[in-house]
Formats: sequence, C-alpha cells, structure tokens
Amino acid sequence: MAKKNAATFESLNPVNGEVVGKFPIHSEKEVYAAVTLATDAAVRWNELGYKGRRKVLMAYSRLILREIDSLAEQVTLESGKPHSDAKLEITLAAHHVAWAARNAEKVLRTAHRSPGALMANMAATVERSPLGVVGVIGPWNYPVFTPMGSIAYALAAGNTVVFKPSEYTPGVGVALAELFEHVADSSEYFQVVTGFGDTGAALCSSGVKKLAFTGSTATAKKVAALCAQTLTPVIAECGGKDPVIVARDADLSKAADAAVWSAFSNAGQTCIGAERVYVDENVADIFTEKVIALAKTIHPGDPATANYGPATMPSQLKIIESHIKDAIKKGGIPVVGGSQSVGKRFVEPVVLLQVPEDSTAVTEETFGPTLVINRVPDMETAIALSNASRYGLGASVWSRRQGRWIASQLQCGMVSINSVISFAGVASIPFGGTKDSGYGRIHGPEGLLEFTYPRSVVRAKFQLPLPITSFKRTAKVDNLVVKLLTILRGRFS
Repeated sequence: MAKKNAATFESLNPVNGEVVGKFPIHSEKEVYAAVTLATDAAVRWNELGYKGRRKVLMAYSRLILREIDSLAEQVTLESGKPHSDAKLEITLAAHHVAWAARNAEKVLRTAHRSPGALMANMAATVERSPLGVVGVIGPWNYPVFTPMGSIAYALAAGNTVVFKPSEYTPGVGVALAELFEHVADSSEYFQVVTGFGDTGAALCSSGVKKLAFTGSTATAKKVAALCAQTLTPVIAECGGKDPVIVARDADLSKAADAAVWSAFSNAGQTCIGAERVYVDENVADIFTEKVIALAKTIHPGDPATANYGPATMPSQLKIIESHIKDAIKKGGIPVVGGSQSVGKRFVEPVVLLQVPEDSTAVTEETFGPTLVINRVPDMETAIALSNASRYGLGASVWSRRQGRWIASQLQCGMVSINSVISFAGVASIPFGGTKDSGYGRIHGPEGLLEFTYPRSVVRAKFQLPLPITSFKRTAKVDNLVVKLLTILRGRFS
C-alpha cells in the first residue's frame, strides 16, 4: 500500500451514517510512487511464470473464501447490502480468481502461425507479454466482484496492479490487498491507493500501461480523455439500461420472479440489472400481475433483515426520484410505489406501466429499485425498442422457442436466455458492453488477452535462394516471385 498521507477521509455506513473507517487521501506524488514500486515489482512477478502465479492466485482464492464472513461484513458496512448478497458477490469473485489462475497459461501460451508460401522458410509465432502495471478504478456497488474481474486477470497475465477503490468502499479495497499480501512474497504486486477523483486522475496519468475503469458513462469519458494524453489504453465498463424481453411462450412465473430480483436486488444498483421490460401484449396482464404481487412483498431496510439496503450514494436519490416523476408526468402509470417511495436513505420498489419511450425512466440509467413494464405487439418491436437505447450492456430474454433468435438481434455485449445476469457467473466468457456502455472486456480468455500485448516473432529456418530482402535483388528475381505467388495463390495461406 502507498505511504499514508496526513490528509484523510471517512468511509460512512449508508444505513445510518456512522463512520466505518478513516483512510488516506493519496496525493499525485504518492500514486506515482505506488506505480513506480509496481513497475519494479512487475519484473519479479512476471519471473514467477504461469505456474508460480497460479500457486499464489489459487491460494488467494482460497483465502478469500476462508475470510468470506469478515470481508462480507466490510462490504455490508460500506455499501449497505445484505450480508448474504455480499457473500454471493465474494464467492463469484473467488471463482473468477481461480479461473484466471488456472487458464492463463493455456490462453496466453505462444501460438504458432503459418508463414505462407512466400515465407515458407520462416517459423512464425505470436507471444503474449504482460503490459507491466495495470491501474484499476473500481465501483462501490459491487466492490469485490467487479474490480476483481480486472485485478485477477491482470495478475494472472503477469502484470502488477494499483487499485483505486471507490471512496464509498475504500475499506473493501484495502482488505482485498491485505489478503493478497498474506499469500504473496511482496505487497508491491497488488497495491491500493484511496481518495477521491483527484486520486483516480493521478492514476490515469501515472504511467500505468492500461487502465480498467468501472463507473458512469460520463466519468468514463473523463477517464478516457485523461488517459488519451499519455496514450494509455482503457477498458471502460459503464452504465446500462438493460431490457428484459418476455415472449408469448415464456414461463411467466419464472420471468416475473427473475425480473423482480434483477430490478430490485442491491437496491437496483446493478449496471446489468433489469430496468425496463418489453412483454408481449398477449401475456402482458398475467406477467404484470405476477410482478406486482412479488414487488409488494419486497422492502428495503436494515441489511440484517431486509431484502435490500439503502442507496449507497446519496446523490443518486434525486436521480431516481426525477426519473419516476418524469415517467408519471408523461403518462406512465405507477402500480407499485411512486415518487413518494424515495426516502432519505431507502427507496421502496417502484413498478411503472406504459411509460413513453422518451421518458428518462426509459432512456437514462436510473440505478435504483424501479422497473418499467411496456407491452409490445410482437418480438420485432421488443427488439427494436431494446436496441433504440444508447446503452448496450446486457439483456435478458424469456422464451421457450425464440430465445436464441431474439438474443442474436440485440445490440449489447451480453444476453441471458431464460435467466438473468447469469453471464456474470460464467468465468469463461467475456464481460462488457457496447455503445455508451463502454468497450473492452474482462473475464474469460478475452479478459486475459486484454492485459497483454502480442509480440510477433519470425525465425529463419533456412535461407531461400531468392534474395528478396537484399539490394542484390534483380528484376529476374521480382518476376520469379510474381510467378510463384500467381501459381500458389489460393493453394496456401
């Protein structure tokens, strides 16, 4: 961890406003120092090789699970989510750590490529090399699972990491680094810097070789602009307005249950959570009735007893309220809750029907426990409305026979068929979005590849009689090369 500064800030429990802990506001100088240490340590970490890093990361995964109760308690204190939800998040994160450790060598091993007929005397290979130091800026809504999708994969690929957790969940970030230090021979492989936007900005300009960011689209644009000044590539996982499409042949009970959980769990503070539903008009009444019945049984409150906790970021309450009011003003019908559902810390579930597509409740990320249900005449309309959004993160499709076809038409990075958010739990597939939901991928082979760069190596096995790369090349040689390629075209690649 970077050296502590005299300047500090407090982490607060969003349930009651009590102080959870005090953390340093790391300055630009301190962030740069952490990156310098990580740069030097990257050589040692890479020298461990895939097997050495696998050993460390597998031990890390096991330790996370052994310490799951204490880590979950920290998540609950700083984010307000129920302990059981925190444990589920941590379990999935540990799973990803293990997958990255086990599969890094297989995914990143040297690949042999055909040199082609003209270069038949060459052996061609592509090596994957770690970037060096990877910067990670994490969110507060899933303070373990989300950043670990970058941290674990970057480490497995041979990089060191400097992590800036959200100012709302700094204790979680510190705990993750401390656990890693227990299984590694150095604290410099995985360091944490804490603070606010200036600390994150310093990480962007610090010389890291790649920056993995999770947060709002607006902030992602600022991060990308800062990183562009040093040509630092960015992985951006931004907001979403994820649709749920319910076809006529869907299992309506399961679809309703899944939509309610996806929309309201974690107080709706899930970038891949459901925010809008497009349901076939032939089954819309039945589906809506089921959603309403379930939504009325769900309530926020104390994480020890309630279904979900508070709005972790107080400023989000105004956004949630404004979206609800805009929906109602434009003709939307509240059937569960309304603008009065927004309290000082907690938001009761809100279900809105027949909300115009130009309402902010449909066009902008609400990031609260609200769900819009709009009926459609057919699946073509559902697809068109889903794709009309400027976001393209995830989606959920419910249909017994049309699921794959509907999914194939959606402009988003991830789709669950007859399930919700299931793609986040499958470590072997990439996670990320398109359009204003960001670019780049974490998880899976693609996630490992993101934290490396390719090195092409061509080795002469023997010398050809034709001096192609020489000033001794003659017109006769040029003609022979043309004739050779003409003869071999289409036969070899």
